[in-house]
Order: sequence, then structure tokens, then C-alpha cells
Amino acid sequence: MPWTTVPKMERTPGVEPGSREITYREALNEALSQMLGIDERVFIMGEGVDDPGGVFGTTKGLPEKFGDARVFDTPLAENALTGIAMGAALAGMRPVLVHMRVDFLPISLDQIINHAAKWHYMFGGKVHVPMVIRAITGRGWGSAAQHSQSLQALFANIPGLKVVMPSTPYDAKGLLMAAVADGNPVIFLEHRWLYEAAGHVPEEPYLVPIGKGEIRRKGKDATIVGVSHMAREAVAAAELLANEGIDSEVIDLRAVRPMDSPLVIESVRKTGRLVVADTGWKLCGIGAELVARVAEEALGELKAPPLRINIPDVPTPSSPVLEEAYYPGKDDIAAGVRQLLGK
Repeated sequence: MPWTTVPKMERTPGVEPGSREITYREALNEALSQMLGIDERVFIMGEGVDDPGGVFGTTKGLPEKFGDARVFDTPLAENALTGIAMGAALAGMRPVLVHMRVDFLPISLDQIINHAAKWHYMFGGKVHVPMVIRAITGRGWGSAAQHSQSLQALFANIPGLKVVMPSTPYDAKGLLMAAVADGNPVIFLEHRWLYEAAGHVPEEPYLVPIGKGEIRRKGKDATIVGVSHMAREAVAAAELLANEGIDSEVIDLRAVRPMDSPLVIESVRKTGRLVVADTGWKLCGIGAELVARVAEEALGELKAPPLRINIPDVPTPSSPVLEEAYYPGKDDIAAGVRQLLGK
């Protein structure tokens, strides 16, 4: 089926030769397997988690290893399932609820926004909802407006939620384990095009702090901030620009709430230029928030107006030709940097 095909990707930049490498999907699977083994409170529920395909391979083998009481399929009843997961979390469990498409998370917004996100605050920190909601964003197989969205800005606007978007296998494992260990709700967004990306991942369990960005490439001429898949496009754009003598610094945001704006502002103070590349829309998006924070704290350091790279402000088309034109990539990011440099 076209939606099960995931494009091959190059290795994660910066991997030391000889280090242990696995794919993004394998890293997620390993994180879940280790969390299930470490903590008896952890369980996984969602459509197709026990299918042979195992949600793009991320839950493959887990039902056989841990049993159908801890890894089990669910019907398509998103709002009810979110309520079940939330109730289990309140009772002391650590549920991981899986959505094959982020597009269907809005069905359960009442449970997420009006309840899970708020209870820690409403009860003075005495009540927690330690649940993880995994959801897949994606593109490229013609499923158009209802199966291709990137809704991170929607969830990042809600106090009480953490929103994580790893771009490398290392971060996929470490951030998922951190999300499961977190004491409050975490929205964990995986880009479908990253599942085949390979990179260094330690075999032992580890946590990556939620809310800390990572500098993927140091540079002095411009700062490029990438979100999820666009972080990899940003690295590719920086390599293109390096051939032209332009030295770009690339920051992988890794989470959009909390957002590591101090890391970005520090970089902009050095380069004086900012390009933000997000997988979502521009209006009220992640780039808008980041640009506003830079303007508030480092406006005088900017040598050119910041620039945002986003998908067009319309629903995703299904036509392959239109879809190809719809999504920006490394060439658009590189063009943006050249524009800021007047080249």
C-alpha cells in the first residue's frame, strides 16, 4: 500500500564510524521495549499496535514479548480511548496511546486540552496525568488534506502539554523514554519520512531532556532552525551553502513546547540572521513564536528580517504534481539564507 512505503534516508549527520546504528523506527521500538521491561506500569494501546506491521515497525514484536494485556489493539474511538488512557494514568499507570495519524487527534481534544493538560495545575500539583500520545505526521503518498497535517502549533498553544518532535534515531529513543518517564502528558510527534533514517543509538536506556535543542552544525553567517524532518533538510541546506562559502549554524529544536529559544537567541546574537523551517503552516505557527521571541530579546542583533519556511497556507493537495510543489525542502531553505545575505 502506498502509505506503508517510507523513503530511504541517509545516515544521521555526525555519526562516528563504527558506532552502533539503527533506524528511527527501531529506536522507537527499542525505547518502548525497554520501558515495558523496566516499568510494569507502562502499556501500549492503539489501532494496529499488534498488527504484523506494528505501526511502521515501531511496535513490532512487542505483543509477543509482553503479552496482549500490555500491548493491545483498540477500535477507532479516539475520544473514548483518550479518556481510558487518562483514567489509567490517574490510577498510577503509564499509558502510551498510539495514533496512526495526527489528523485524528482533534477528535479527542476535549480529553487532552480540558482535562489531561490541566489537572496538574487544577489540583495544586497533587494529581498528575503521566500519559504519552504518539502520533504520526506525514506526507508524500497522496492522502491529502486529512492524512498529512502537521498540527504541532495547535498543541504547543496549550499550557500543560509538552510537544516533542525528534528528527534523529538517538533523539527518538531518548525523548520517547523521557516522555514515558515524565509525570505529565506529552504529545510525541513522529514524521513518517524519518522512520528509515539511520543513526547512532546506544543500546542501554537513556533519557534526552525535553525542551533542549541541539546544534547540528556550527556556523557564523546565519542561523537555521529546523523542526522534525525540516531539521534534516536544514542540515542538507547548510551543506549546499557551504559549497558557496556560506557558513550556516543549524539548530534542531527537538521540542516545540517547551521551546529552547535561549539556544536560538544565543546563535542569532552570533550570526545576526535567522531562518526557521517548520513542517507546519506559517500563520500562528512555531516559526512565528520563535521569531517573536528573538525580536523581544535580540532585535538589535538582527542584520536582516527573520524568514520562515513553511508549507502554503492551504490544505494539502492529493495530486502528486501539486504535492511535490506543496512541500518546501533544502533548496527553499538555502534560498532563504541567500536572501538574508543579499546573494
